[in-house]
Amino acid sequence: MSQPIQEADFPFLADWCAISLRWLCLLAIAIRITTTIAFSVPLTIVVGLAVFWNVGVSILAVTNRRLKGHRIINVTMDFLVGALLFILSGGLAGPLIWSGVISLVSAAIYFEWRGSVIAALLLCLAQDAWIYFLAGDTLNLHSAGLLIASNLIAGIVLGLLGNWLMGGLRKNYQNRVRLRREAEQHFQINERQRLQTLYNMSETLSTTLNYKMVLDNALDLSSNALGITDGTTSPILSAVLLFNENTLTVGAGRHLPPRDLKLTFPAERGILQETLKSGEIKKLKDPSNDPELCRIVALQGCKVVVCMPLLRGLTAFGVMLFAHPDPDFFNRDRCDVLEMIGHQATIAIQNARLYQDLEFEKKHILDTQEDTRRKLARDLHDGPTQSVAVIAMRLNIARKMLETDVKGAGEEIAKVEELARRTTQEIRHMLFTLRPLILETEGLTAALQSMADNLQNTFQQEVKIEIDPSIEKQLEIAKQTVVFYLVEEAVNNARKHAQAALIRASLRYLPNDSSLALLEIYDNGVGFDVNSVTSSYEKRGSLGMVNLSERTELINGMLHIESTPGKGTTVQVLIPLTDEAIDRLERGLGRNPA
Repeated sequence: MSQPIQEADFPFLADWCAISLRWLCLLAIAIRITTTIAFSVPLTIVVGLAVFWNVGVSILAVTNRRLKGHRIINVTMDFLVGALLFILSGGLAGPLIWSGVISLVSAAIYFEWRGSVIAALLLCLAQDAWIYFLAGDTLNLHSAGLLIASNLIAGIVLGLLGNWLMGGLRKNYQNRVRLRREAEQHFQINERQRLQTLYNMSETLSTTLNYKMVLDNALDLSSNALGITDGTTSPILSAVLLFNENTLTVGAGRHLPPRDLKLTFPAERGILQETLKSGEIKKLKDPSNDPELCRIVALQGCKVVVCMPLLRGLTAFGVMLFAHPDPDFFNRDRCDVLEMIGHQATIAIQNARLYQDLEFEKKHILDTQEDTRRKLARDLHDGPTQSVAVIAMRLNIARKMLETDVKGAGEEIAKVEELARRTTQEIRHMLFTLRPLILETEGLTAALQSMADNLQNTFQQEVKIEIDPSIEKQLEIAKQTVVFYLVEEAVNNARKHAQAALIRASLRYLPNDSSLALLEIYDNGVGFDVNSVTSSYEKRGSLGMVNLSERTELINGMLHIESTPGKGTTVQVLIPLTDEAIDRLERGLGRNPA
């Protein structure tokens, strides 16, 4: 047992057969000894050594290791054990005359019929030599012949049985190896196909920014990755549920009837809520019992549903849903595939949405530029253009009066001069509001005060400005610009429509909260019905309230307009000054700024 040991590449069937049959032979020998022979120390030692040896080779077999030349060593050890048992039990007259069969069994297992026959011949020589030379008996030819014949017959029979047994085991083992290799090859092929599908999915999803196409591709590629065809007879059901405001709507679906495509889900109960709350893939057996999914008619024939969240950071885009009639269809591997697809789909959806938002912003910028041009054209037409036309008309009148009434002509020219001066002020005010340079050089307070002075000089409109200097310091120049145009828009609306004697604009901290600033523009004009105006606003030509809302969004603020006919109007904008305040407003804390 102290010889060097080498590892094998696979379990040895011959070793296990030899070990098993050796245990049977040792058991038969032990039973024979205990029933027919009185206690013998030499016999006990030999049997004990044989048991110890078999335990040792069993341990080697369990660990898939073996001795160098282990077959010869095993047959030799069995030969010695069989010969010693034959000798110690009394030879031809003893009860263990057959003990040599243990070596024949090993030889038949390891070397098949040739080994078994050779072992039988060697056993005959050893046994006959001991009888003749050591036992002192005269060799009985009849007994010797029977012993040789029985050993040879046993060797031949055991050899043929060894051939049959090892051939069958070898063939069975080879079949198992072949099946395992085929299974490994099939697994490798499937794995390559799956990786190729995932690669194609990633490439396909990344090459399009069309929102609808991204959703359709995500579902189709999911079916392909799961090994399911896209035909109408496919048993899998799939859908992408996306958030629209606070509810989930069906963005795309496969094998869903038209009625199911129109459903909405609040995601406040059941597996949808659990999936979004945990951020992990969830599986549910018998989806017809889910409080929200039970409304999907197509799910009635499905026994399992899998929901996968579409999350990117803290943003939840929605849920991907898959269902199947087989309750065991979504195993761990398939769920892992869906999880990978979900990550890729989320990135693609985010990119498509960002692109969609970008396109919307580009269109919005163009629309805003067009609205600005129309507003400028309207203001020029209603203001300076009319004034210039009046100036030309009055100059024509004054020219004619010079021939008949010189004094009256002089008074008319003085009026024309005043009108020209006022028109110049209007144009300067328009240029100021288009780009208030003082805002960039001296800040928000100076710019608003300059605007108020211009309104007083040009339109005789009284505007009071009250700005908290500490708030102005917290606002970067971009936000100051937005606040300036919020005040300008609200004041301009009040001047044109409210018939107000006084307009007051203030910027102060919200009471008991220094992270929020309150911008308030108040006028004591005629007021209006907010609900009535809002409901029909899209039919109106003016965009004042739209501009206020859009500019409020630019600073992550919250707009509130309060007005009553005959009691004036108050425009309030809640402005967050910190990231924490922005988060609170986005979560809807404090809907009313007042």
